[in-house]
Amino acid sequence: MTLKLFLKPGACSLSPHIALEETGLPYETESVDLAKKVTASGGNYFDINPKGYVPALLLDSGELLTEGPAIVQYIADQAPASQLAPANGTIERYRLQGWLNYIGTELHKSCSAFFNPMSRDDWKAAARANLERRLRHVDDHLGAGNAYLLGEGFSVADGYLFTVLRWMAPIGFDLAPYPNIQAYQARVGARPAVQAALKAEGLA
Repeated sequence: MTLKLFLKPGACSLSPHIALEETGLPYETESVDLAKKVTASGGNYFDINPKGYVPALLLDSGELLTEGPAIVQYIADQAPASQLAPANGTIERYRLQGWLNYIGTELHKSCSAFFNPMSRDDWKAAARANLERRLRHVDDHLGAGNAYLLGEGFSVADGYLFTVLRWMAPIGFDLAPYPNIQAYQARVGARPAVQAALKAEGLA
């Protein structure tokens, strides 16, 4: 089995890229010019993913998976020994899904205002206020003796959170008031698989 991940360096597709490196599954990547909707090999990206954004994961069967939280759980389930996701049906799996949804809807989506040239200042101010509240919750959680979001073990939710936290500096959001997040970001960033994914995307 060889999986193919369509990505844009530094975008949310870094999250499944990290997951693939963590599992050791065979995979390949292809970058996408999201402005032109063209893949590195010259293909029309809409022909691959009608949604037009990344990430997208092409399976050996020819099926395509989209949406980061679904993709990273699929990757984790292909390599259960990696322990990147608790077993399906357990309360711990639902906690993982809760964190993936929280990151996606409360953190990732709030950052969109800063990357959209059409955003008004009031939209950005509301997004910044939301980030302040939501990151305080994350910082408190990490400060309660949790090395990672699910406790002591790294999961695909951590790869997603790490990816979103990397956007804070570019959007001008200061993480200094969140010391537990800063320590967490350094801890996750030091993982060999994370370093490998960053290097592969030209980000290390």
